Amino acid sequence: MNSSTPARFRELLEQPGIIRSLGAHDVFTALIVEQAGFETVFIGGFGTSASQLGLPDLNFLTMTEMADAVRRMAGRLSIPVIADGDTGHGDLHQVQRTVEAFEAAGAAGILLEDQVAPKRCGHFGEKKVIPTDDMVMKIKAAVKARSNPDFVIFARTDARQMNGLDDAIDRVNRCCHAGADIAFIEAPQSVAELEAVSKRVKFPLFANMLSGGDTPILSVNELEQLGYKIVVCPIESLMVCAKAMRELCETWKTTGRVDELANAAMTFGELKQLLGVERYLKLRDELQEQ
Repeated sequence: MNSSTPARFRELLEQPGIIRSLGAHDVFTALIVEQAGFETVFIGGFGTSASQLGLPDLNFLTMTEMADAVRRMAGRLSIPVIADGDTGHGDLHQVQRTVEAFEAAGAAGILLEDQVAPKRCGHFGEKKVIPTDDMVMKIKAAVKARSNPDFVIFARTDARQMNGLDDAIDRVNRCCHAGADIAFIEAPQSVAELEAVSKRVKFPLFANMLSGGDTPILSVNELEQLGYKIVVCPIESLMVCAKAMRELCETWKTTGRVDELANAAMTFGELKQLLGVERYLKLRDELQEQ
């Protein structure tokens, strides 16, 4: 666990410009994100549930399973890991336990949302949210639970779909006044709504650019001009990997060999380099020389 990553994430938040993050559904994809030069990585419930369990984002993944996934990722990387805490997995005391577990696992920050349990993906229909006062209490509980003041708390609301944009804006503003560091309104329905959020929420803003979701896709530069502080593509690594695997399966079935397809994607040598094979193989020789 890299205990300095919350402080590093705080530094990024205080610097000018927008933070471009990318979702990773496992440690391998997170390692690629880091080596590509991104300054943070996002681990979400959708991708983790799919990769760990082969199941949709419908509460199959437990808090401890998610904390373990965070621990594996944060233990391998040096960049800050932003982790999806769902609803906090229960009431106020469960929220505190979730924050404690994610912080201990090495996350630099946690997203907490206001859906009623059982929750569902933010771009699914028929969501329900808890009262605003209850969500504010969850944020207060989360703030009290963190041991490192640099650990970042994201306040997410899914109220736009059921209650409208005004209620969603009021919710994140109240949550940030209660101690949350970053405001996140899930699934705005138009560019005009993204603009309205940026004008009416005076706290650092998180944008979720889910390909095929309810929110229109804007470029990083466009979001930065609107005033958003951090943007993530949450499950695109899963989507790209799924298509590549289907192509691999089809090629193997139809041609009986996949070497040309695989080498065009990433050679065995490149894969070994990505994983740092030589560094581990040289360890015995290095120790003997000491």
